[in-house]
Amino acid sequence: MIKLPDLPVTAVLPQLADALSAGNSAVLVAPPGAGKTTLVPLALLDAPWRGDGKIILLEPRRLAARAAARRMASLLGEEPGGVVGYAMRMENKVSARTKILVVTEGVLARMILDDPELPGVAAVLFDEFHERSLDGDFGLALALDVQGALRPDLRLIVMSATLDGARVSRLLDGAAVIESQGRSFPVDVRYDERPAGVPIEDAMAKAIRDALADEPGSVLAFLPGQREIERTAERLQGRVAADVDVVPLYGMLDGKAQDAAIKPAPAGRRKVVLATAIAETSITIDGVRVVIDSGLSRLPKYEPASGLTRLETVRASRAAADQRAGRAGRTCPGIAIRLWRAEQTAALPAFSPPEILEADLSGFLLDCAAFGVADPATLAFLDSPPAPALAEAKALLVELDAIDADGRLTPSGQAMRKLALPVRLAHMVAEAVQHGAALEAAQLAVLMTERGLGGDSADLERRLQRFRSERSPRANAARQLAERLARQALPSPLWGGSTREAGRGGSEGGKSIPNPDLRVDPPHRGEGEGIGALLLLAWPDRVAKARGERGRFVLANGSGAAVDAADPLAGEQYLVVADLQGKAQNARISSAAAVSEADIRDVLASHLERKTEASFDKDKRSVRVRETVRIGAVTLSERMLPAPKGEEADRAILQALRAHGLDVLDWGKEAETLRQRLSWLHRGLGDPWPDMSDQALLDRLDDWLLPFLRGEASFARIGAGTVHDGLMSLVPHELQRKIGSLAPTHFSAPSGSHVPIRYDGEWPVLAVRVQELFGMDKHPSIAKGTVPLTLELLSPAHRPIQTTRDLPGFWRGSWADVRSDMRGRYPRHVWPDNPLEAQATARAKPRGT
Repeated sequence: MIKLPDLPVTAVLPQLADALSAGNSAVLVAPPGAGKTTLVPLALLDAPWRGDGKIILLEPRRLAARAAARRMASLLGEEPGGVVGYAMRMENKVSARTKILVVTEGVLARMILDDPELPGVAAVLFDEFHERSLDGDFGLALALDVQGALRPDLRLIVMSATLDGARVSRLLDGAAVIESQGRSFPVDVRYDERPAGVPIEDAMAKAIRDALADEPGSVLAFLPGQREIERTAERLQGRVAADVDVVPLYGMLDGKAQDAAIKPAPAGRRKVVLATAIAETSITIDGVRVVIDSGLSRLPKYEPASGLTRLETVRASRAAADQRAGRAGRTCPGIAIRLWRAEQTAALPAFSPPEILEADLSGFLLDCAAFGVADPATLAFLDSPPAPALAEAKALLVELDAIDADGRLTPSGQAMRKLALPVRLAHMVAEAVQHGAALEAAQLAVLMTERGLGGDSADLERRLQRFRSERSPRANAARQLAERLARQALPSPLWGGSTREAGRGGSEGGKSIPNPDLRVDPPHRGEGEGIGALLLLAWPDRVAKARGERGRFVLANGSGAAVDAADPLAGEQYLVVADLQGKAQNARISSAAAVSEADIRDVLASHLERKTEASFDKDKRSVRVRETVRIGAVTLSERMLPAPKGEEADRAILQALRAHGLDVLDWGKEAETLRQRLSWLHRGLGDPWPDMSDQALLDRLDDWLLPFLRGEASFARIGAGTVHDGLMSLVPHELQRKIGSLAPTHFSAPSGSHVPIRYDGEWPVLAVRVQELFGMDKHPSIAKGTVPLTLELLSPAHRPIQTTRDLPGFWRGSWADVRSDMRGRYPRHVWPDNPLEAQATARAKPRGT
């Protein structure tokens, strides 16, 4: 029987044991400092249902996993690797004696996917579940599926400090909810608002100096990211007492540096720990009595439109603020200083959004396919993955040939699934095997997933070269991981081992084992080109081409991005962009590599769009043909082609018309009039009279114009007669003879003139001098007398004097006023009192009369 320390959670351990004896699930809600992370797994070692099975404890971060394993091992008088071990990317301490295995959250999903029955596992504990990582949510969904279908004896325990226990209980089919009280050490929460316009690092440095002067003990300061931590450290340098150590704590630090940050300050010294959210949960930094909270967090935000995941600085949630403040009261009464106004706390979001609602779901969907789940909705989640993000993820996986249209895993997807990498990078490594570049691709993938390796240059080529020469423990472990990944990507016969062996092997005595099948440089590419060519396999949609000002680029997805003009990458013609910071059109390129046009054409041959476009030369009235090769919004090349002939020329004419409109044609008066007449007939009578609108004619170019073209790429060779004949061909043969009677081109006036009829308005219009209608007592009409013409009566100077659709009424009514006005202006013309009795004329009175 293990003797456990007396911590607040100790009081509810019997209740937890009863719940797990009566059922197979439980929810434990316990505030920071209660001891749940270390005491619950140890207490379960003696549970009769455990048998010889392992207890798996999931932690959201590597730092927390190592710390939890070390604390539990120390309580047993051991080092990690005995009864208590841990396993994570690039680091593990496990032995045959291990009964409690602490892992990071992504490890559980891979364990289940590798063997869904979880043999040898008695219980899985989800610690700090309130953080709601995608790996944590997915791991719980898989574990519930395994428990329901294969392992009803598998115990699942969900633990958290700030959690809606009832909601999680419902997800676990009504599991018991057990609540523990936390430590009783009080925390005095104070507020010290950051003045407007003051950078967070300046405000934080001042608050730290004030706290060191006014309060005893060490200080834990929460900042959003590494950049702010480094700037705050610079502002504290030389401005704190000699007995104060300022140490950073963030995810990119290697394990030893992280462990050193959470160790108690040496006797007689104080410590200032500048930390990201990594220090919010699961760890205790002994000696910390003051917490200073910036109130900011940096969270990943996936943008489906660009395919990019960006880190955004946002206000921390109330739950996070409470967790941070609680760090001050872990071992003694403490003080929490918040750099905002007290009333602003109520406006903070209650919780950070679950990652499943914000993340790129491509890796998640690939894992679902590997588990045989085509529709993630069949699994149990607290928050279902959003349909738009799933659709985006599916489109990417289909494009990478990882799944088929039905969501089933393909052989390529199976190869990607062997690699614990994001799907784009997994595809890159799997495809690189065909080019003899498996190791180089794996090194590049590790470099990009383990931030901080190889420096911070935007040029991945430089970072990779530096990474290969780094000698830190973290860099050594990363290179060994890259070799294991490269071996996993190779078909087994090439190196004589199994995938599982490759996952465990790859090093001996801490040194990398050379392998003749793992080549570093692609054999068919020149110096400096291999990295970009490999990145094309992962990000075909992020080819970027220089435009205008040095350092500015346009990406294949249409967005803009820039790199510092002094960076050598700024002078490249083409880049492959792996990561961007900031908003679209103003994004900063943070990771990229140069790539040649030849590599783009070679690697992305299936993505290239070769398009032949016809354009209209207004001066020569001819068609010019241009061929462009593009990938998305990036034009790789364009060239003018010789003028086409024959059928190709006719098609080019039609393409130019669709691009530039029908006005390019020489219509001529006859063709334009025919179009207007047919348009009026279509409006009045409908089908089968053809629609003469621009869009209708453009849609039917193949029907009415193409048959009359002569294989010449010149509009000058297309006469008005061709256009007229083409339009007439749209009219059914039996109707062609009726056009003249229904919509005549001219009206025969009593004067003997043939006056044209206009059809460009709603009704046909006859514009005629009023003297030419003298003696006419019936209103003129067309369409066999059914449609009256709109008369636009003109003066002798052809200026409108009246519009009417009732000529007899005009003679009897308005004519007197018109006559009175007109006879003074045009005395040489006839203006009779009674126009019905006058002779129609198109002439003026002879001189002298």
